[in-house]
Amino acid sequence: MRLRIFALGAILLSGLVNSRGGHPLSPVDVLSSPGGDRLYVACGSGQRVLCVDTTGIQVDQEIMFDHELTGLELSQDGQQLYVTAGGLQGSVLEIDTETGNTVRCLDAGHTPMAPQLSPDEKTLYVCNRFDNDVTVVDLERGETVARIPVVREPVAADLSPDGRLLFVANLLPSGAANVKDAGAVVSVIDTTSRKTRQIPLIEGSTGVRGIKVSPDGSYAVAVHHVAHYQVPATQLERGWVMTSAISFIRVSDLSLLYTVLLDDAEQGFPNPWAIGFSGDGNTLVVSSAGLNQLSLIQVPELFEKLKLIDPQDPQAVAVLGNDLSFLSGIRRRIGFNGVGPRALAVVGNCVYVANYFSDSVDGIDFSFAEGCTLFNGSLGPDVPLTDERRGEILFNDARDCFQNWLSCASCHPDARTDGLNWDLPNDGVGNPKNAKSMLLAHVTPAAMWLGVRADAETGVRAGLRHIEFSVRPEDEARCIDAYLKSLHPVPSPFRDRETGALTVAAERGKLAFETVGCAGCHPAPLFTDLQMRDVGTLLGRDEGRLVDTPQLVEVWRTAPYLHDGRAATLGDVLGSMGHAGISKAASGLSKEELDDLLAYIRSL
Repeated sequence: MRLRIFALGAILLSGLVNSRGGHPLSPVDVLSSPGGDRLYVACGSGQRVLCVDTTGIQVDQEIMFDHELTGLELSQDGQQLYVTAGGLQGSVLEIDTETGNTVRCLDAGHTPMAPQLSPDEKTLYVCNRFDNDVTVVDLERGETVARIPVVREPVAADLSPDGRLLFVANLLPSGAANVKDAGAVVSVIDTTSRKTRQIPLIEGSTGVRGIKVSPDGSYAVAVHHVAHYQVPATQLERGWVMTSAISFIRVSDLSLLYTVLLDDAEQGFPNPWAIGFSGDGNTLVVSSAGLNQLSLIQVPELFEKLKLIDPQDPQAVAVLGNDLSFLSGIRRRIGFNGVGPRALAVVGNCVYVANYFSDSVDGIDFSFAEGCTLFNGSLGPDVPLTDERRGEILFNDARDCFQNWLSCASCHPDARTDGLNWDLPNDGVGNPKNAKSMLLAHVTPAAMWLGVRADAETGVRAGLRHIEFSVRPEDEARCIDAYLKSLHPVPSPFRDRETGALTVAAERGKLAFETVGCAGCHPAPLFTDLQMRDVGTLLGRDEGRLVDTPQLVEVWRTAPYLHDGRAATLGDVLGSMGHAGISKAASGLSKEELDDLLAYIRSL
């Protein structure tokens, strides 16, 4: 069938968009109006919502905000738009879509996102990423009525059609990394009792960026990575290091049924992110933010194949979780012009994709055999690409990786940690190490746990060669350096919410940090002395070797701890791990003094 192209090339959606002062818009969410004639695009760093007329292909309204935006939700009649924004003091702005005016501002937690409106529109649920909980807002009273703990970095959520269950995607695994079955979980909140149940995904699951309940309410689908951290990272063929997957959770009994790979045998589907269903539930759409593609999966045909697999048969389920050909014949992969598809909205047989790095929206009609681009529209005037922004794109881009299996961000989401151990051959085989955050890596040499790279610059180039199996121009590595150097710490959720200052308990803990001896190896302001030390915690093949003293800025978000990830919490490090003699010194503290010490460390 010939492709019917409705619009060629990129078009500027509107001259309405104000000058951005050299800053990108970075769209992070997109919603459709009830009639499908309008799109609402939340621009993260652009701090605005753009309203796009899909009939005339133009931006007809621009709503400005004072903080970075993270998510959107729309009332059923399209009159109220809920916008999540902000960091340590997060909030939800209720917007009148006709006027663009803010009706009210509702309190939320640290980095609120993924707002979900109950079917009766009386309750709003908001994921607070760095508080690890969900805010429940009574919209009639305009008040928070509950904060429900989940697991770790909730970044996406979806309600069952009856509003009874809220499915929450926890981005990262929680707990020690040196244990069997390490992996992320989906939290399910009973919205009546407010009780929570955790559904573990398969071993190695991490980077759970999206979750969606089917239109008929029978199952929920989570999209994520599957890290094969159990094997040395010596090759990439056939998903040896990492694959991408969708996991199906049956709503009736909240059981994990199947995990199906999104990759092909010789091409990955890296950094899966956004997910959505067609209105009839027959097409499942998933974006690859690392390859700028969509997967369009025929749901009835998929379940016909899944009927042949007994979910109670562990061997059959394990085989399915490694089958790179399962979607053959029932899935189409469609590429498009945008870069970094992190949000999508499905309207009938069209999917609208918001692209984080190209500041654009793609419209794709998938009713045709090969898919059809309706338009690719730029959301604003071109912004000069700085080295930092180009480096961020390269860090997240898997197009130059061997067979497109992964990018730097696959193991370092947001340039931090994926919460798992990896066996990299650069320091031997059979001695896996916890993935480290890249924050401040360039000012705290050496690099890697055992200091096998002299500095982060060397580590970046070695990673491109030996992990992505890619030979890249020096200019690209230099830009990745620039991006990593530009990273700023996220304010700790354990600080005072009003001022960002240390709490009273943390101030007391600061003194204990000095007296117990922590500051000897972790002096301010970087909280590392940049030395290699024998901390007494290395085992097996690494026993007796020296460890690069890690910096502790943002340590509250980099669990698990120690070189092999055996300490699930900071309390474990100070307790039974024998870390550099600190455990013995801390044993002399009272429970209150130990709590104060932990309060200070978590505030860094």
